[in-house]
Amino acid sequence: MKASAFAYARATSVANALELLTAHGEKAKVLSGGQSLLPAMNLRLIAPELVVDISELAELRGVVVKGGVLTIGALTRHVDLLKSPEIAAHAPLLRDAVTHVAHPAIRNRGTIGGSLAQADPASELPACMLTLGATIVVCGPSGERRIAANQFFAGIYETALTPQELLVAVELPVIPKSSTHFFHEFARRHGDYAIVGLAAQALVKDGQFADLRLGFFAVGDRPLLAKSAGKLVDVAVTPAVLAEASSALNDELDPLEDQQATPTMRRHLAKVLLTRCVSSLLARPDLCTGASA
Repeated sequence: MKASAFAYARATSVANALELLTAHGEKAKVLSGGQSLLPAMNLRLIAPELVVDISELAELRGVVVKGGVLTIGALTRHVDLLKSPEIAAHAPLLRDAVTHVAHPAIRNRGTIGGSLAQADPASELPACMLTLGATIVVCGPSGERRIAANQFFAGIYETALTPQELLVAVELPVIPKSSTHFFHEFARRHGDYAIVGLAAQALVKDGQFADLRLGFFAVGDRPLLAKSAGKLVDVAVTPAVLAEASSALNDELDPLEDQQATPTMRRHLAKVLLTRCVSSLLARPDLCTGASA
């Protein structure tokens, strides 16, 4: 199957892209890397009347560190995140997550902005944005606004973006040098859609978590920043404490059923990831012996 007939416009600037989006509203779709939009059009899941191509807007590319903030342009490709020394130094969780995004051909074209705007609940990068406390920068007819990541993702393929707005950048606070991270996902094959995944960032002091952020994905209609992580902070993480956190996480999850897995399977795998994450971050393999998964 191929896409329905559509008009095409290549934006010459952000301002020009916004003019086109303002004029056409919900009838227009933005093309950046095309790795999410084009398959959806070919399957006729969406049928825009106009495709606004922003892929040549160099102003939306690049990674910059300034004043304790890591800014990533929306058109920065996955492969650029993998190669960026700034990402490696200040957001290594993001680098590790990108290695799980599909396959090299996709990573060579796909963009961070496209991934976030698509808001696939099985996608790695939205969960990383929650975990890292990102701010999503968007531009529209009324100017620029900043949206906290935990307010940006609204449901399956739904975000806080309006049809007249363009995602232009992501801002991440530079992580403390003493922080550590964890990333893992379960998938049928490497590069396939995740069945369940976890992106975590932590501060560990004297063998305890001083801070812990757990961003789960593929566990509901949007990524989840688990409140149950608080049960593991400023306490000795014994098997009993971990079991309590695991039970609290179970109550937070609202997994969907699809051809990949049942809700019961997803709940189980999420708790397995929690146990692995805690063991890895505290670097004590015997920590969770006997804990419930």
